[in-house]
Amino acid sequence: MKTTRLNSPVFFSILILSFSVSWAALSSILDVTPGEDFLGCIQSYSNNVTSISELVFTSGNASFLPTWQVHVQNTKFLKSSTPKPSVIVTPVEETLVQTTLYCAKKQGYELRMRSGGHDYEGLSYIADVPFVMLDFTNMRSIDVDVGSSTAWVQAGAALGAVYYAISQKTDTLYFPAGVCPTVGVGGYMGGGGYGNLLRKYGSAADNVVDVRFMDVNGNIMNRKSMGEDLFWAIRGGGVSSFGIVLAWKLRLVPVPEKVTVFVLNKTLEDGATEIFHKYQYIMRNIDRNLHIRSQVVSQYIGNSTKKTIRIMFDGIYQGKRNTLVSLLDKYFPELGVTREICEEMRSIQSTLVFWGLPSSAPIEILLNRSAIAKLNDKTKSDYVRIPIPISGLKKIWRKFMENDESAILIINPFGGRMADFSETEIPYPHRAGVVLQMLKSVNFHDQTSDTTPTSLKRIAWLQSLDELLTPYVSKNPREAYVNYNDLDLGVGNSNYKEASVWGERYWKKANFKKLIKIKAKVDPENYFRRPQSIPVFSTSLSDI
Repeated sequence: MKTTRLNSPVFFSILILSFSVSWAALSSILDVTPGEDFLGCIQSYSNNVTSISELVFTSGNASFLPTWQVHVQNTKFLKSSTPKPSVIVTPVEETLVQTTLYCAKKQGYELRMRSGGHDYEGLSYIADVPFVMLDFTNMRSIDVDVGSSTAWVQAGAALGAVYYAISQKTDTLYFPAGVCPTVGVGGYMGGGGYGNLLRKYGSAADNVVDVRFMDVNGNIMNRKSMGEDLFWAIRGGGVSSFGIVLAWKLRLVPVPEKVTVFVLNKTLEDGATEIFHKYQYIMRNIDRNLHIRSQVVSQYIGNSTKKTIRIMFDGIYQGKRNTLVSLLDKYFPELGVTREICEEMRSIQSTLVFWGLPSSAPIEILLNRSAIAKLNDKTKSDYVRIPIPISGLKKIWRKFMENDESAILIINPFGGRMADFSETEIPYPHRAGVVLQMLKSVNFHDQTSDTTPTSLKRIAWLQSLDELLTPYVSKNPREAYVNYNDLDLGVGNSNYKEASVWGERYWKKANFKKLIKIKAKVDPENYFRRPQSIPVFSTSLSDI
């Protein structure tokens, strides 16, 4: 991976030694006066104060608020009452990350890391305690190596930029990650990550082969030097609980030069209930080259006052359209996919389509985060392990009819490669037996905030949908996806019983306990903490 030239000979020495340097050694090189404030601490480490002034912002700086706002991807947090950082640091090189960690610890600040800002609860840029935010927007280099089918990607790169960089080198490799172009790589792999290639190649974290990672003492490690336990933990266990990812080395996977994409809609009047019911059974075992996402909304029929349910099926097949149509004619003719609605395109174009853009849109839009619509919603997740019966689907449809058209249910089928892995392969446990992953959401696009009477009514509706789904989703625990963090699940962590309420939903018991043990080894003082981070207990897990 390319590195940035440093401004100081001292920093250059530090970077060369960074795989072993500790803060004790650093303190002996750069003596910092006790009681010095954070900005003074940062400045004392640099012989280029002008450069630092362009990378570090306090609330009195005119660039502070725009820097904080630009990657707040859920706009419900864009309000004056949202608790903001005391300082924002936007490093261009690893030594400033190291210095920021040291000074934040020294001055008693908590640390938050933001790579894309898509976390649904805003935990990478919001806290109720004094904190420093490390914004990786300036560390976003991508180095694609077609020969080895790998790419080194810095933490601040967005998925859209990763796909674009790959497409500039080849059309026969891609990375099996999500469809939203503005998701930051830094935290995404840390929660597992999934996308349109999950049935063929597994999760994004399954395809991470190495890392550059900074621990709580400022040591920079790779997979070999950190050991397999920590490498296991940071691929799906919530990486920000353990330290700071600087870059991931990704395994790129083979794809055909052209894939086939289709989009079609079915309403209740078209037999949507029966089609969706069969969809649950078909997708588990069908050709792994096929992925069909579905999206459920309610809508009025024409200009009438009568509502219906519309289900959009978005399909992508790693192959030719004729092969796809023959496959679906054989196993799922009810869906009604014809050659006419299928379009062959490059993988990079399919990313555009799955984000709601035409395949003809310029792929350069994937590099422009400000051109991609932001979110404004409240979201929850679920996993379905037994296909929902038609009677259950009808109850769900009726619940959607009660909504004011602010809700959506986005569903991804599992099976295939995802079922090949043990649920303990990495911390992400939602593997064999999962039929569907559900994202349930209500938006506040037409509201001034998420606390208006209408917004609160929508949130209450979402909670009632959550209750309605209880008989039809996974149990003991009711599973949830950590990258769709949801503080409604609980935040208590004073003991295992309290933390397990939410921790076992994200990771299940065996993985959660293993994560806690690893956390106790690598960050025993629990410096890297936030709501729902992996906790540290005074009581040994063996005593629980």
